[in-house]
Amino acid sequence: METIRVLARFHTAHRQLQHPGQCRFPHGHTWRAELVLRTTRFPRDDMDMSLDFGALKAVFKSLDHKILVTANDPDFLDPTRWDPCGVVLIPGRGPSVENVADYCRDQVLALIAAKYPAQGLTYELRLTIQETDHNFFTVESSHVI
Repeated sequence: METIRVLARFHTAHRQLQHPGQCRFPHGHTWRAELVLRTTRFPRDDMDMSLDFGALKAVFKSLDHKILVTANDPDFLDPTRWDPCGVVLIPGRGPSVENVADYCRDQVLALIAAKYPAQGLTYELRLTIQETDHNFFTVESSHVI
């Protein structure tokens, strides 16, 4: 087995509209991500590289200094009030750490599929998103690409 591991940090704002406490107000976090990808042997490009660490980190950096929202938060989706370049639409009912992790996982998988389509390799993925100093969410999955 071969393993790629990347760490990243990004700063974002979000709010949980239905939350009964303070999280319903816009607030920010310094998020941390740890991505671990495993497969039997990573495909190699013409430079004999598998997946560029920078390209993987860019998945997380694309969220940096942005507002994370879902479709049910129209205030931040109004381009007359907020620059669309500063807003990232996250699937789900709220931009929770769980949905941020799912979004990032899907972006990583899309990056792999674009670089090495239809290779038939099984990728084991573990992605941990740290929302605060003491709160983490991890998603683990296997995907054939």
